[in-house]
Amino acid sequence: MRDFRGKRYWLVGASEGLGLALAKELSTAGAELILSARSEDALKAAVASLPGKATALPLDVGSTDSVTAAAAQLPDLDGMVFLAGVYWPMRAQDWDAKAAEAMANINFTGCMRAVGAALPGMVAKGQGHIVITGSLSGFRGLPGAIGYAASKAGTMVLAESLYADLRKTSIAVQLANPGFIRTRLTAKNDFTMPFIMDPDEAARIMFRHMASNRFKVSFPTLFSLLFRGGNFLPDWLYYRMFPPK
Repeated sequence: MRDFRGKRYWLVGASEGLGLALAKELSTAGAELILSARSEDALKAAVASLPGKATALPLDVGSTDSVTAAAAQLPDLDGMVFLAGVYWPMRAQDWDAKAAEAMANINFTGCMRAVGAALPGMVAKGQGHIVITGSLSGFRGLPGAIGYAASKAGTMVLAESLYADLRKTSIAVQLANPGFIRTRLTAKNDFTMPFIMDPDEAARIMFRHMASNRFKVSFPTLFSLLFRGGNFLPDWLYYRMFPPK
């Protein structure tokens, strides 16, 4: 089991929702945290809510210049967790170029930027911990998920590639794929969300995963079987199970 006491973790996307709930888990476990998100006021409130040492580092993961400037202020890191994301439900018939590009730029390319800011230092010292948040929606294409599902699939493959390269080193790479979590993002959905979790519940699962030596966790377990199993279904059956919206 991984010991977080005295370790310094950078959480990107930690001002609310799952990110803030995970920050509370890590802070309670004794980690020193650096919290990043776009809103400085929200970050200050988040820092004040934690039981342990934490600092705020505002940034916009959608901007290379912003991430580069923030990276220059980072101290030596033991770990980094990427949790940032934006979401709008979208069908192909209702294509919104601005929203689609934002989901790709923040959810996926933003993850690339954050990993690029943290990983070189870990490689240089030969140890570290990278955690990436994917989604059950990233396993295979879904109706009404233009932009979001594709961006999450990208983060999941990024984590898999990092793990493939680093699994024989002292840099741990982990991937967490949650289902529906009750946040301001899922509040945009107008459909029933099976097995929806509160952020605190999801954070406890993610924290247990981070403390383990496993590479990947997909949750809730029962709900995840539908998406993981979908990879093995023929197209005619899979798309019958997920008809157009």
